[in-house]
Amino acid sequence: MDVTFGEDRELFASTLREVLDDRCGPAAVRASWDDPAGRVEGLWALLAETGILGLLVPEDHGGLGMDERDLVLLLEELGRAACPDPVSEHAAVVVPVLRDLASEASRERWLPGLADGSVVATAGSPVDRPVLAGASADLVLLVVDGALHAVPGDAVTATGQAGVDGSRRLATVDAATSADTLVSDDPSAVDVLLDRGAWASAAQGLGVAQRLLDLTVEYVAEREQFGRPVGVNQAVKHHCSNVAIALEFARPLVHVAAWTLATGRLPEGTVPPSADVPPASVAASMAKAAVSDALDLACRSALQCHGAIGYTIEYDLQLWLKRGWALSASWGDARHHRRRIAAGLGLTAVRSGG
Repeated sequence: MDVTFGEDRELFASTLREVLDDRCGPAAVRASWDDPAGRVEGLWALLAETGILGLLVPEDHGGLGMDERDLVLLLEELGRAACPDPVSEHAAVVVPVLRDLASEASRERWLPGLADGSVVATAGSPVDRPVLAGASADLVLLVVDGALHAVPGDAVTATGQAGVDGSRRLATVDAATSADTLVSDDPSAVDVLLDRGAWASAAQGLGVAQRLLDLTVEYVAEREQFGRPVGVNQAVKHHCSNVAIALEFARPLVHVAAWTLATGRLPEGTVPPSADVPPASVAASMAKAAVSDALDLACRSALQCHGAIGYTIEYDLQLWLKRGWALSASWGDARHHRRRIAAGLGLTAVRSGG
């Protein structure tokens, strides 16, 4: 298995970083708190022009026809910028689920608009109640009574819900479903949705955790106590090193999950846990569990090393702290995904029988 991304993918990611640094900096994220939809002004249209929104849309439906290996580094950059727009749910969850599971009529109806950004889509997690941008999206992908539905925004009743991160506009939603909104009533479709959402959340979480580490290292190198930087203290070095190690373990799992989602199989040499367990479910849950743990550690360490200033709303660190706490729990926390992995390995029954 070749886990390298190549120069083109890395260049795309670095270009997106420049765009986000320019258009989605801390001031823009703060401004999204006051936007009714919780969005950064002009960012959605700009991302549509770059092709990110339709990256996974087939070319015959107006997209770029690329795969998750092309998207994963871009999701990390969105996390690094704490982007509040539902880009991940739109591009990494709704698009591939409709592409792979929906009828041709539904694909013709929705995919062109998803590709050019004229349709804003989001998805509700089967294990979380709130839906990001549930009140403002044009299309909401939901699990209703065990079936997967793509519901137009005008058929959704949304109630705003406060969250820890003011830039993530959450809502609980009730939807009027019908045969026209049905994507799939196969129980496996719910797992497909969770796989996609967990992986996309994990990829963003990598970017958030890396940004927290970078901000912390920068702070402890400049902040002085008793005439020397606090970063020279061994305990502070340990905090930063532990986060770096956690990220080094989590990042390959996210990249492997991207490879597995793109190819439909685990990397060569990997033994599948069971013929009944989809490879993508194992890979996505492993990635999400590892990243959720790394995020929790990154948030705790950043607060510990910054001290009281890390709690203040005026200080930019809180933007990534809140995003980290939100992403760690969304689409299933580490405990949920470890249980899911254990079930896939057949360990749950053994433990309960023991």
